[in-house]
Amino acid sequence: MEGEMEQIQQQQSGGMRSTVLFGKYEMGRLLGKGTFAKVYYGKHVRSGESVAIKVISKDQVNKEGLMEQIKREISVMRLVRHPNIVELKEVMATKGKIFFVMEYVRGGELFAKVAKGKLKEDLARKYFQQLISAVDFCHSRGVFHRDLKPENLLVDENGDLKISDFGLSALPEQLRNDGLLHTQCGTPAYVAPEVLRKKGYDGSKADIWSCGVILFVLLAGFLPFQDENLMKMYRKVFKAEYEFPPWFSSEAKRLISKLLVADPDRRITIPAIMRAPWFKKGFTRPIAFSIEEPSPEKAEEEDLKTEVQSKSSSPTFLNAFEFISSMSSGFDLSSLFESKKKAGSMFTSKSSASAIMAKLEQVAKGLSFKVVKMKEFKMRMQGAVEGRKGKLSVTAEVFEVAPEVAVVEFSKSAGDTLEYSKFCDEEVRPALKDIVWTWQGDNNGNDNASRSGSQIDRSIPEQSIPEQSDLVMLIRLVAS
Repeated sequence: MEGEMEQIQQQQSGGMRSTVLFGKYEMGRLLGKGTFAKVYYGKHVRSGESVAIKVISKDQVNKEGLMEQIKREISVMRLVRHPNIVELKEVMATKGKIFFVMEYVRGGELFAKVAKGKLKEDLARKYFQQLISAVDFCHSRGVFHRDLKPENLLVDENGDLKISDFGLSALPEQLRNDGLLHTQCGTPAYVAPEVLRKKGYDGSKADIWSCGVILFVLLAGFLPFQDENLMKMYRKVFKAEYEFPPWFSSEAKRLISKLLVADPDRRITIPAIMRAPWFKKGFTRPIAFSIEEPSPEKAEEEDLKTEVQSKSSSPTFLNAFEFISSMSSGFDLSSLFESKKKAGSMFTSKSSASAIMAKLEQVAKGLSFKVVKMKEFKMRMQGAVEGRKGKLSVTAEVFEVAPEVAVVEFSKSAGDTLEYSKFCDEEVRPALKDIVWTWQGDNNGNDNASRSGSQIDRSIPEQSIPEQSDLVMLIRLVAS
C-alpha cells in the first residue's frame, strides 16, 4: 500500500483537501459509478485541462475474470481516435487500481435528452450522421462496439456526439474460424436478432442494427421493440415487428426500414446509409480521417526527414524494458499513447541485421512493393494497389537486443488497418519464415516449430532475451 499511496497523494489547498493522482491529475467530484469502476471529474495539474478519470478496482475485476476485457478496451480505444469517439488520453496503474484518463464530455448522456421526449428531425439527423461516421471509422479498424445505445453516447459542449464505453467491443482476433463473433452481449432492446439467436454474427451488421434502433428512439422518443415480457419483446425483435409514429418523414421511414431488417445479409451497409437522401442532408465527413490516415506522399516526406536526421551504420539498440513491453501482447502501458506509434507486428531473428534487411527488400519486391530506404536498418514498403484508404505503406525497422538477437518491427504508415493486418498475416509471415525465430504473440516459437511440435532453439543463452514471465511479474506487481 505504501507504493500506492506515493502515487495517490492528498493535498491541502484553500481549506479544501484534494486527491492528486501520480502528481499529474487532481481528482474531484464523483461523476458516476458502476459495478467495478467509479468515474471522477479531474483536472491536469499543469495545463488545467478537464478530464474524466475512470478508477477500476483490480480485485473486483480479477474476481470476475474481466481483466482481459479491460485490456481489450485499452487496445480498442488506442485504435479508434476520432472526433466523435471519447478519447482515452492515458492509462496508469497501481497495485490495486487501474486509472483511465479520458476526455471529459460536459453535455452528459444523449439518453438524458431523449428521456425528455423526441428530438427534432434535423438534430436527430446530426447525431445519427456523427454516430455512423464514428462507427464506420471503428469498423475500418476491425473494431465492433456491440453495445451501442443512447446511454453510451455523450454530447459535448458544442453539441457534438461522442461514442463511449468500449468495454464490450470486439477485435478481429475474437472471430472464430467461421469469421463470426459468438459472444452474446449488449442491451436487449438494442441488440440485433442474430445476436440473440446465439449462432454467430457479423459484428459490423449487428452494430448497424443498433444504430437503427437508436435513430428510431431519437425521432420517436421511445423504443421500436418494447414489452414488459422479455420473451415477447424478443419475438418482436426476431420478426423486426414495429410501427412508425405518424410524425416520421417518408425518407426517415425508408432508411429505418432498411436498418431494422431481421436478416443481416439483407440489412443496409454503411456506404449505402451514407448515400441515403435523408442521411446526406448537410453531412460533412469529419477531418480526422485524413489526420489518422496519412497519404503515402506524406509518409515519404516524413521518411526523408528521418533519413536526414538519423544515419547509422548499426541497428538501434532496444533496451530490455522496451523489448519486454513491445513483445508482450498483454498490458503494454509504456507505449500506449505514443502519438506516432502505429499498430504493428514484430518478430525476433538470429540473422544479422544486414541479412534481415536484404530479405525484407527481396520479399517486398516479390510482392510488387516499392522499397524506400530511410536509413541503413529502416525501410518503407509502398504498395501499388489502391485499397480502402489509399495505397498501403508499411515501415520495417531492425533493432538489436543482444549481440546475436535482432527484433524486426513493422508499422503501418498509410492505408487501411485491416488491409495492413491481412498483409502481415498472409504475405509477410509466410515469406519470412526462414529468418524468423519467433513472432510477437506466438507462444511456441515460429510457425514451423509449433506445427512440428519441436522445441524452440536454445542455442542462444536464455539470458539473451528477457523472458515473457518477466513482463507478467511486472504486470502483477504494478498493473494487472
